Amino acid sequence: MQIAKVIGTTVSTIKDEKLVGRKLLILRPTDEKGEPIGKPYVAIDTVNAGVGELVLTAAGSSARQTTITKDCPVDAVIMAVIDSLEVDGKSSFVKS
Repeated sequence: MQIAKVIGTTVSTIKDEKLVGRKLLILRPTDEKGEPIGKPYVAIDTVNAGVGELVLTAAGSSARQTTITKDCPVDAVIMAVIDSLEVDGKSSFVKS
């Protein structure tokens, strides 16, 4: 699993039939404080996340293990919205 921040949305009118009706969000990987650390990528949203939220994602074959993404041509999925993070006994992120 990876922590990422939702930084935008994507619209695709022509896509594989298994992706019709699915929300595609643009994510940027972050560290445990929510600071950006990597290149943006697109993921299927299974939890109704929104722009600005910190989320947990899965990639590769693990991305196809949710009920919504089973047997779909996806490489990344949002599977949770993060409410808070605690690292070494200290709060590093709290959803406002």
